[in-house]
Amino acid sequence: MSVRKLKPISPAQRFRVVNGFDALTTDKPEKSLLAPKKRRGGRNNTGKMTIRHVGGGHKKRYRIVDFKRNKFDVAAEIKSIEYDPNRTAFIALVEYTDGEKRYIIAQNGLQVGQTVVSGASVAPEVGNTLPLSAIPLGTIISCIELHPGRGANIARSAGAFAQLMARDGKYATVKMPSGETRMILVTCLATIGAISNSDHQLLVSGKAGRSRWLGRRPRTRPVAMNPVDHPMGGGEGRASGGHPRNRNGVPAKGYRTRSKTKASNKFIIERRKK
Repeated sequence: MSVRKLKPISPAQRFRVVNGFDALTTDKPEKSLLAPKKRRGGRNNTGKMTIRHVGGGHKKRYRIVDFKRNKFDVAAEIKSIEYDPNRTAFIALVEYTDGEKRYIIAQNGLQVGQTVVSGASVAPEVGNTLPLSAIPLGTIISCIELHPGRGANIARSAGAFAQLMARDGKYATVKMPSGETRMILVTCLATIGAISNSDHQLLVSGKAGRSRWLGRRPRTRPVAMNPVDHPMGGGEGRASGGHPRNRNGVPAKGYRTRSKTKASNKFIIERRKK
């Protein structure tokens, strides 16, 4: 993977850093795994705006990604590494020995022609999916289930990974991408390796229009608003602001909003760093 810094032939290009996309092998998605994706522009079923700063953007089709990896002990060959407009990570098209095709989240280092397998008895190699009970301690993992059989929902974005630290009884201790250390059932599945496209964090848009292409609308700074619109608005000149808080007056930047009685608190060994 690499990034490219463009020549400054225009003010927008001067600072722009784009993805080299040298890890991708095709730009044609698998038609049988595409689904339409209707845009709602941040509106709910009555047409009222419920999410601000959302709307517009390039038309997309959804890629149906297999997060469960529940086809056990059947080898799958990687046919291509592809771009997915709906996520920061790259995806891989795999074909099982019985002919079925699926998309999976691509791990860093996956190559076309490589074979990946899911199951409790498979080797802990990059791209293979195993239960936490069968993964060696200290291994870098990603696409982790939080509930058995529900599909991966931890460490799925570009460059993300977690680390398996310990096992005790029916729980494994995992260090999360956020720095949090928590217990997860050893029957949950995880994939070996870090997620692809780790250079995503180095990209620079270069211009406001690129945010519009991605479906992000302009955002007004709270200190530029009137007092009726935001707690941080008002004041003569630049004498406004005050303590950081959201529109409802709840303090931001360090104020803890997590419930003390939340059911999952008992599984968290160490909170994430501030």
